[in-house]
Amino acid sequence: MIKRNTGLANLKAGYLFPEIARRRREFAAANPGAKIISLGIGNTTEPLTAHVDAGLVEGARRLGTEKGYSGYGDEQGLTALRERIAAVFYAKAAIADDEVFVSDGAKCDIGRLQLLFGREAKVAVQDPSYPVYVDGSVLVGAAGAWQGSGYAGIQYLPCNAANGYFPDLAQLPADGLIYFCSPNNPTGAVATRAQLTALVAAARKVGSVVIFDAAYAEFIKDPSLPKSIFEIPGARECAIEVNSFSKPIGFTGVRLGWTVVPKELKYASGETVWADWNRICTTVFNGASNVAQYGGLAALEPAGIAEMRATIDFYLGNAALIRTALKTLGVSCIGGDNAPYLWAHFPGRASWDVFAEILQKCHVVTTPGSGFGPAGEGFIRFSSFGHRADVEEACKRLVERLR
Repeated sequence: MIKRNTGLANLKAGYLFPEIARRRREFAAANPGAKIISLGIGNTTEPLTAHVDAGLVEGARRLGTEKGYSGYGDEQGLTALRERIAAVFYAKAAIADDEVFVSDGAKCDIGRLQLLFGREAKVAVQDPSYPVYVDGSVLVGAAGAWQGSGYAGIQYLPCNAANGYFPDLAQLPADGLIYFCSPNNPTGAVATRAQLTALVAAARKVGSVVIFDAAYAEFIKDPSLPKSIFEIPGARECAIEVNSFSKPIGFTGVRLGWTVVPKELKYASGETVWADWNRICTTVFNGASNVAQYGGLAALEPAGIAEMRATIDFYLGNAALIRTALKTLGVSCIGGDNAPYLWAHFPGRASWDVFAEILQKCHVVTTPGSGFGPAGEGFIRFSSFGHRADVEEACKRLVERLR
């Protein structure tokens, strides 16, 4: 009989977010009268804005006409959308439109990027970090079995209050991959220009590639903080950037994102990574939904951009309410100012125990920090994605029931 992919066998049972959903269902079944509010999974909650919605509707409508119908499109994305992404998001970075590859979401691309480097790649991740960086590495065979607090073959780079939530760059692997997210999921920390400059210099020195996850970049309000790794000189020779329409525009279910691969990025053998990524996109991907791409085009028109900024401000308003509640409780936290997440510290306590207490006492779902890596133990991630009335009620319960 055919053998199973050993990467699947090495994965811990249960991805973090389905496990949270399972515990929520069990609590709801045991407490049928409880009104459960989620401040956990980072799923957007507000309806699509009018201009973006109209773009999606028009995109679907045109498919019902002989003139407007299209079948397969370019796997790399609509030319007009690639041009608009380059112009709107990379004006400071001089990214060419053909270096932008449109996809069905950042998470999907993060998994596919592993195909570029294979099972022999050394992998380093911020700790804590978004689980797909690690789980994707395990699936492709670049990491081994679970060892109690992490996977074999993964270089965990602790990010905590002591180091300003920025890793020790002396620990970067040579000739490997470095997964880096700013604004960070789950901590909400945002790397400064000096920190990203140091990261680029360190990656170039050791011959490694930075996979830069900028999915939350549009939440950055501080103009001194970079939104793209490509604002840093030298990044074109050592970085790939992944981004998404999911959180700033509400496309979590619509599914639309992009990856930027600069043509200067090369393997040790001299071939361009751009050519291989183009081949992967045309081999295992048929392109993002044409309807979703028309919605993306509408989102990047002036009216759509104004709506996007209003939506981001709404979620950051939620974050301010959560921060105030945590402060009232005497709980230290970071994030929520230039990111939609807050990272709350409960020293000396197991994350899942705090999760259980908040669910039991407050009927509020959060995310246990230990699910994001060894350094996440003792922390809880709060998400600002929620309806305002629900967030206000959740904050009221936290303050009243956890004092």
